Amino acid sequence: MAAIEIRLPVARKLVVQSLAQGSDKHLVAPGDTITTDTGYMRGHGTYMGDEKLVASVAGAVERVNKLICVKALKTRYNGEVGDIVVGRVTEVQQKRWKVETNARLDSVLLLSSMNLPGGELRRRSAEDELAMRDYLQEGDLISAEVQAVFSDGAVSLHTRSLKYGKLGQGVLVQVSPSLVKRQKTHFHDLPCGASVILGNNGFIWIYPTPEQKDEEAGGFVTNLEPVSVHDREVISRLRNCILALVAQKLMLYDTSIVYCYEASLPHQIKDILKPEVMQEIVLETRQRLLELEG
Repeated sequence: MAAIEIRLPVARKLVVQSLAQGSDKHLVAPGDTITTDTGYMRGHGTYMGDEKLVASVAGAVERVNKLICVKALKTRYNGEVGDIVVGRVTEVQQKRWKVETNARLDSVLLLSSMNLPGGELRRRSAEDELAMRDYLQEGDLISAEVQAVFSDGAVSLHTRSLKYGKLGQGVLVQVSPSLVKRQKTHFHDLPCGASVILGNNGFIWIYPTPEQKDEEAGGFVTNLEPVSVHDREVISRLRNCILALVAQKLMLYDTSIVYCYEASLPHQIKDILKPEVMQEIVLETRQRLLELEG
């Protein structure tokens, strides 16, 4: 006879949101007055009304000198040059691929903006154009860097480094781009035996850490050997930990993910997404992050 699990209602604990003390964000809703000082310049997410600056989206107010803008809490990805993104190829066109990157418009990866297999440096020929599907085809996942942002908001990508390219075996987790913390590097080899690519566009790729880096492959040869059970369990636990952090609105970066993974070890992988376990794990993670900030 199968066991039935019943969860009874319990009193919710009040969690003190004390992370990032002293840097409390000024949160606004659409229609809220940000300032009545006419000396400020109007940025994204704001408009002028009756000689006062008013928010047009819900989010956090950001000031850069005299420029005020509102960064929306829940939005599609707005590309910036230098961002690391994870995307899925949706279409193969003439000399370019269309890539879905969680933005309002599809991103573009030009044939001239990528390394050829083997890292050859030469002009792209008609043979390369005919062999485009051999490099990348519909449904392939890639990691890339934003090269340029067009006037309509569309993004141009490049994979001219060996750390970018086609992704092999792993798990894709989609989160809000506002929850991914901007850092110097978004490629992390975690001590638990797996690696993550934290895309600025909210696409997170979790994969087993490769034993040796393939320098000659040019980012096209994917390892299709079976992944061990231990690696699959680590990846599954990391995925559930990331979903728990997202549900509790905690910023995602290497330290918070490692702390959450360590806090989840006493629990089974499938139990991490239970509301009470999720709250306990994230609360412990938050406390450790507070102690780290000191």
